[in-house]
Amino acid sequence: MSLGPVLAHIDANRDGFVRRLIEYVRHPSISAQNIGIQEVSKLLVGMLKGLDLAAEVIPTHGHPMVFARWDGAPGKPTVLLYGHYDVQPPEPLEKWTSPPFEPTIRDGRIYARGVGDNKGQHFAQLMAIESHLAVHGRLPCNVVMLLEGEEEIGSPHCAEFVRANRDLLKADLVITADGPMHPSGVPIISFGVRGVAKFELRARTAKRDAHSGNFGNILPNAIWKLVHLLGTMKDATGTITIDGLHDNIVPPTDLDRAAVARLPLDLPALQEELGFTELDAPQDRGFYERLMFHPTLTINGFHGGYGGPGPKTVLPAEATVKCDIRLVEGQTPDDVLAKVAAHVRKHAPDVTFIPGGGMLPSRVPLDMPFAAKLREAVAVGQGAEPLIYPSLGGSLPDYVFTKILGTPAVQIPYANADEANHAPNENLTLDCFHKGIRTGAALLAHLGDGAT
Repeated sequence: MSLGPVLAHIDANRDGFVRRLIEYVRHPSISAQNIGIQEVSKLLVGMLKGLDLAAEVIPTHGHPMVFARWDGAPGKPTVLLYGHYDVQPPEPLEKWTSPPFEPTIRDGRIYARGVGDNKGQHFAQLMAIESHLAVHGRLPCNVVMLLEGEEEIGSPHCAEFVRANRDLLKADLVITADGPMHPSGVPIISFGVRGVAKFELRARTAKRDAHSGNFGNILPNAIWKLVHLLGTMKDATGTITIDGLHDNIVPPTDLDRAAVARLPLDLPALQEELGFTELDAPQDRGFYERLMFHPTLTINGFHGGYGGPGPKTVLPAEATVKCDIRLVEGQTPDDVLAKVAAHVRKHAPDVTFIPGGGMLPSRVPLDMPFAAKLREAVAVGQGAEPLIYPSLGGSLPDYVFTKILGTPAVQIPYANADEANHAPNENLTLDCFHKGIRTGAALLAHLGDGAT
């Protein structure tokens, strides 16, 4: 089962694969608005059955999972390919150059909502499977495919589903093709993701807003109350000062630090793109160290008082702040949120603490058993040696595989760094899509030890 003819088949069918991707992303599947979810889940099952995979829609307490399996390679490893068929809402619609669900090719890119995140990437996996079957009639390793319908709303039922279907999801390795490659265009393999914990703080200091002159220095100001509380959580040096927050963090290994030291960085280009002049405090941390090995405390939004045109000398009686904390290995949402709650009780007991959702972090060792094969396969598929990330800065539900199933999980993105996922004019370059199919095919071949 040589890989060469499979790659030749992929190259020869490049235009056809693009046409089929365009037809797929034409179908909305917006989880936050429950638009098109049932239709696209059934569409996917039809595609998978067309590849002679055993496939079905499996209900959850939310949106359904799409599950498929091919078990025709006894004695070979089983790889679970995870992705999500739900997409972000397309608003603001007026910011799109072409309608979000009318896929359009411009300057070597397909523009459509969901084309990069995540339909184009898991469709590349499907086309890799199809190409092996078209050439050889079988796959070089066993495959499980799991496509979620709730990733864009925080995967609220994914862990429950995985716990209830351990036997169905048995695999030796999980690969997620999601997110962007390095800004330089070099492919990456990430061996982890950060987790997240979300919360809200609400202050109410009086029955109503008041005149800032008549009641200034008399009535407490709800906004100032939250400002002072937030100041006790993170100081001016950038240090998070919530008691015990760092206690359980697993430090990076020497392999992790060595991998980070090799990662390229064009900081001036990034500063120009985003329009900032200095890195956030503390100043003594490396760029990638910040993203991978340290938790964050982010104020997502602050609401209170008057924000309309012109002045209004009001003393606000209510204020709300929404925050998230990105978690690193060793931290859990439950423990972190409990420590935030204790901090609020200590420093501002009259402020209401409202815990939100959370997601565990996930990490696997850089020298895990499949690491060498993954690097070889990505190099073949992408035509370049991959960069090795100990972790991504964002969050994916990989913990359901590593911590519930005990299966190692990695992320191998196929999308361009400027894919504009979650934003207007989301896009995927034709070259990235094509190389994604080649990479998916190479991964299956190398994991099955049949790559030549």
